[in-house]
Amino acid sequence: MPKPQQPAPPLEVPVVGDGTWSLADQHPDRFTLIVFYRGLHCPICRGYLKQLEKLLDPLAAVGVTSVIAVSGDDEERATRTVETWGLIRLPVGYGQSVASMRAWGLFVSKGIKEGEPGEFGEPGLFLVRPDGTLYAAMLNSMPIGRPHLDELVGGLSWINENDYPARGEA
Repeated sequence: MPKPQQPAPPLEVPVVGDGTWSLADQHPDRFTLIVFYRGLHCPICRGYLKQLEKLLDPLAAVGVTSVIAVSGDDEERATRTVETWGLIRLPVGYGQSVASMRAWGLFVSKGIKEGEPGEFGEPGLFLVRPDGTLYAAMLNSMPIGRPHLDELVGGLSWINENDYPARGEA
């Protein structure tokens, strides 16, 4: 599990319709936001990513100028995700390996229902500083209980105003 104030694990994934996204190439104002989602099979992920897309401008206003949603889905499933969920502005990365999921500390589940991949990552939300160090990590072992994105925007505004440090480094 990566720790705050330490270098974030590497992440490089293809993006639906837009080449490759690499964490090392990001230069956000204050934070890069990486949202790991379960995949096309997850109806809760659908609502979460649609809300994330609606909040891209408020997030940019608090310095989150690099955002991506990532899953282990293959290109076909990720493309269907973008099309059927109506994601227009949110970059959607795909093909994350189980090894990468584990490097990020994500919980990995085995598919138990029709339509689920053999293995997939459970949700995670990470904020990474421009220098590549981890600022915050929020993990779930199931699809419920994710951070409320509107609260994240408000919290980041407060963090910026108060120059609040990363926590959880000990």
